[in-house]
Amino acid sequence: MLSKTFATRFLFPGLLLGSALLARADVKFHGLFSDNMVLQRGMSAPVWGWADEGEQVTVQFRRHTVKTVARGGKWMVRIGSLQAGGPDDLRVSGKNTLTLRNVLVGEVWIASGQSNMEWPLRSAFDAETEVAASANPMLRLYTVPKLKADAPADNVPASWQECKPSTSSNFSAVAYFFGRDLQRALKVPVGIIHTSWGGSPAEVWMSERVLASNPEYKREILGAYANQMKKFEETLAQFVQEEEAAKKEGKPFTKRRPGTPWKPAQLYNGMIAPLIPFAIQGAIWYQGESNAGRAWQYRTLFPDMIRNWRRDWGQGDFPFLLVQLAPFKDIKSDPGDSDWAELREAQALATKVLPKVGMAVIADVGEEKNIHPKKKEPVGARLALAARNIAYGERIVSSGPTFKRMKVKANKAILTFDHVGRGLEARLVADSDLSKVQKTSQPSVVYSTPSGRLTQPLVGFAIAGADRKFVWAQAVIDGHKVVVSSPGVEKPVAVRYGWADYPVVNLWNNDGLPASPFRTDGFPMITTPKNSETSGKAGKAGG
Repeated sequence: MLSKTFATRFLFPGLLLGSALLARADVKFHGLFSDNMVLQRGMSAPVWGWADEGEQVTVQFRRHTVKTVARGGKWMVRIGSLQAGGPDDLRVSGKNTLTLRNVLVGEVWIASGQSNMEWPLRSAFDAETEVAASANPMLRLYTVPKLKADAPADNVPASWQECKPSTSSNFSAVAYFFGRDLQRALKVPVGIIHTSWGGSPAEVWMSERVLASNPEYKREILGAYANQMKKFEETLAQFVQEEEAAKKEGKPFTKRRPGTPWKPAQLYNGMIAPLIPFAIQGAIWYQGESNAGRAWQYRTLFPDMIRNWRRDWGQGDFPFLLVQLAPFKDIKSDPGDSDWAELREAQALATKVLPKVGMAVIADVGEEKNIHPKKKEPVGARLALAARNIAYGERIVSSGPTFKRMKVKANKAILTFDHVGRGLEARLVADSDLSKVQKTSQPSVVYSTPSGRLTQPLVGFAIAGADRKFVWAQAVIDGHKVVVSSPGVEKPVAVRYGWADYPVVNLWNNDGLPASPFRTDGFPMITTPKNSETSGKAGKAGG
């Protein structure tokens, strides 16, 4: 039978028009199947929809003809491995016939997360130029309508669109740039399914079954929601009372209405579940800001979310590519703790504990006063590089330097890195940022490399001894290593790089990708719950 959610949203309105009974007699496609769509190449792609019980359904695409019988009001077929190309028609026949036009076969990716994924191209850096140049019939866009649901929905009321200025303008900027660069590199059609919601925490993108199966999540997430709702209802009642009192007294009332707490699993139900099992190559993800205060929990929550999606899609360990949080909030003049740094570490940890997980580092594109940095093109570009390496096996440098190990020799900490590429280098840092960071050991000297590129000494490195007090350090590149020291630290025990809400950093590889922030220590995290016995030592990223 059709789900209650589907019936409520799509069939009951039809009853009001007197057409539902006729509609039920017709074979229908699921909302992911429309004109201009992209089918995933190289795998058995499911195609499904609705029809009367027992209705004979025939699906035709290219030379493929597949037949089935509707059961429980639903039908599904799988079309064998398809080669990239098109456009072609996709036809389904039952008591009626529907034909989808301009269908391509290529690569399909999910793009999800919160507001930085939702951020539209029209609001990105150099938007006028980018939108004007966006026409590409080989790139197709699909935006999932926002829906909070208490149970898994089974349909999506939207349609695919060709990429052009009139359609790209309101599409996710990160997803657009990712799709554009991937299409250019692969030279096959690319389809992007965008499903995101600003301000959303990771747990709303997970199924309730997964959350309930973990005792910690059941207590700290599902249990906490009940308390949050109780507090919200009390706060709302107080708000309404104050608002009514102000109206009666003729006084202005400017207090903001309290926001409803996010309900765990509600976006998984409304915006992920109805997409499954549409054939995809992988997913890109830009989220974490809303979980920064719980970075310690994110170390397990985020990998569990990836496992959740992979298991439910039933396609094995499909590639999952994330964006590390951009720099944000006030630049601090001294080294210190940071929940945003801990969240970045949790994100990096996912690349260590799960296969086929990649990360785009954007330590160079933050805005101190804006949680939505406008430069989205580098974000999409770096995600596309990661996809080309992880999903398509291209032997390219797709990551900036990542910390590998530390060796202490006398008063110096010697760091080695993975993903060095053609070598390490220091890039120029904006004077406005440097001026806000203590520069006792970080002169803003600018000099020229043998290649003629202007550079500076390395910045963003801090070092500590046994007292665990970090101070800015002198850091120099020595071949593929970085040597870190400070006159005030005789016996180093730990080094941190970019460990701040807004890191001012400049270590890159010669291939044009920035190093990921890191720490060599396992000192307790500031986001660790006080009643937890787990410290920052467990699963330290990069160590």
